Amino acid sequence: MTTLHVKFFAGTTALLFSGLVTAAPIFWTDWTGGNVATGAGFQGVGTITTTTATVTVNYTNANGIGFYQASGGNDYYANGSFGSGGRNDSISPYTSSAVDNSPTGTDIVALSRAGSQTLSFSESIANPVFAFVSLNGNGYAFLNQDFNILSVGGEDGNACGYWGCGGVTKVVTDLGGGDFLYELNSSNIGGSEPHGVIQFTGAFSTLVWESASNEYWNGFTVGVQGTAVEVFPPSNSVPEPGTLALAGLGLASLIGRRQRKI
Repeated sequence: MTTLHVKFFAGTTALLFSGLVTAAPIFWTDWTGGNVATGAGFQGVGTITTTTATVTVNYTNANGIGFYQASGGNDYYANGSFGSGGRNDSISPYTSSAVDNSPTGTDIVALSRAGSQTLSFSESIANPVFAFVSLNGNGYAFLNQDFNILSVGGEDGNACGYWGCGGVTKVVTDLGGGDFLYELNSSNIGGSEPHGVIQFTGAFSTLVWESASNEYWNGFTVGVQGTAVEVFPPSNSVPEPGTLALAGLGLASLIGRRQRKI
């Protein structure tokens, strides 16, 4: 089993991936209502309104969450300590050469439980971006789906986030049998409070990932460049909607296999 650790250098990463995804306004999720789960766990619903479509977003977490902020509350996407720097997208931890605008409003899903969770979209979306807040004691793992680290607070001219600064690493682990695990973890370099954005390239209808710990709390929201139909012209081959989980092979079991091997 081979493990590769990738340190994030904002300028270098932006250069490497500038040809893959160009700068664009992001349509962020407007989370609404409260917990709509009919059984145990948590389910939240939101909408993404693009230039031509309204996409329904469903988030499910069978293990429950820390809290859900769908209207008002603290602006955890503001710059600087406790948001003292306000909103300034020119130096925001959530903007980059690929993301023009920080998350809309104050909507956030705050996590506090280890385990699997799912985002599903009512139609295929393009090049989703994932904004993370205070990823210090937790980490996220994606099976067989690479991602690009676009921005991090405190690096490459970006302001620190609401809770401070801190770097992140991407850890790529070869699980064998053609399976790879892509993990986003705090590097504890430059601080212990990472805030930033990662991006997946292509068309997706579902995002599935694993939280590594029960740390309270770390939060996220999700945005898109548009629907797959909007971003990938019909004259070209539209990528098949993907999923960040391998059918029939649980992410948790693969992580367990990795840990046993270690």
